[in-house]
Amino acid sequence: MNKIPDKMKAVVLHRFGGPEELRLQEVDMPKIGPEDVLIRLAYAGVGEWDAFERQGGYAEMLGLNPQFPYILGSEGSGTVVARGEKVSNVNLGDLVYAPGFLNPKGGFYAEYAAVESQYVSRIPEGLTRQEAAVISGVGITALRGLEDVLKLQQAESVMIFGASGGVGHMAVQLAKSLGARVFAIASGEDGVAMVKKLGCDAVVNGKGGDILSMAMKFAPDGFDAALFTAAGEAANHAMGCIRAGGRVAYPHGIRPELRISSGIRIEGYNGEPDPEIIGRLHRYITRDRLSVHISHIFALEDASEAHATINSHYLGKICLQLNT
Repeated sequence: MNKIPDKMKAVVLHRFGGPEELRLQEVDMPKIGPEDVLIRLAYAGVGEWDAFERQGGYAEMLGLNPQFPYILGSEGSGTVVARGEKVSNVNLGDLVYAPGFLNPKGGFYAEYAAVESQYVSRIPEGLTRQEAAVISGVGITALRGLEDVLKLQQAESVMIFGASGGVGHMAVQLAKSLGARVFAIASGEDGVAMVKKLGCDAVVNGKGGDILSMAMKFAPDGFDAALFTAAGEAANHAMGCIRAGGRVAYPHGIRPELRISSGIRIEGYNGEPDPEIIGRLHRYITRDRLSVHISHIFALEDASEAHATINSHYLGKICLQLNT
């Protein structure tokens, strides 16, 4: 194992703001505690929530007192290069992936990250390092919504709105794993083509497709459940396809607010990681060979360009390439 350097390259913020505040610079290597793992990162995921964090949204919402320079990034993959004396779940040299939301030791937009071992898992066979880097945040958010909030049952009909986005395309696969009948609403013809490959039962283009007539054909009595990963006028129309007594879930943070129909149970939720749901997602990934669509891979120094892309039309996930 090569000697671990004292310094590393990272993309940092010196103040919260727009994508232009992201700067590549040299910073001190994060220190590991007895229960931490030091990962030499290969790839890092760029989440839609990273923009909110970059603007200082979480710091304000949670009353945090952030230290600058501040490193973003809540997920990544790489190789274990050091571990604390109490760590037993991974070994030096293991290829691993991890989420680390608001990690006090710094995020994943860096050459190395120190992460609590309870969040770190070996990369399952069949998953690339790129996919492993970006699957945690969206996978956990999708699984939390489908299994914990909606309590989706086998043979139930479920609508996934925003199915070609990061959370949405994981939700399509997980809903199929749970044995549901899946109706997907994707964004654009490219989104429809991508989602069709994931094995859902029906897919419609939310930009111009006839959502209502296709939905009525698929679930004549209305849908049992729906997961909304995006909002807007089309989402509000689609809300009319849920049956009386049906259940709707959405991750907190989608804008604008959903217009809620009466007679439907609707619940917002957070997709934060914890060891239990990380393990649960890992089992689904392994058993059902879940995959992630990555539309863009940017170099670390192009993180500001990656953040500018968050607001454009893209499918699946965005990724940063670090060490290879």
